[in-house]
Amino acid sequence: MFLSMIGTVVIAGIVGYLSERSGFTRNGILQSIIICIGGAFLFYFVRLMFGLSFGTAGVDAILSSIGALIIVPTHFRGRK
Repeated sequence: MFLSMIGTVVIAGIVGYLSERSGFTRNGILQSIIICIGGAFLFYFVRLMFGLSFGTAGVDAILSSIGALIIVPTHFRGRK
């Protein structure tokens, strides 16, 4: 269980870095990595508590990181 949590953090960090470098987001590298890790942690614990899953732990980490990158910045961008 501990190794899958570390793998989730690593995969989320890579997704955050690559999304910023590819131009998918414009948050900043550190902000994108933090958003991805937060989303991956949230879904990791939901997976542990309720058994909700899209596939393997790696697939869950990728999908939850991308979902967090889509939801979080667009939610707060409109409030100025």
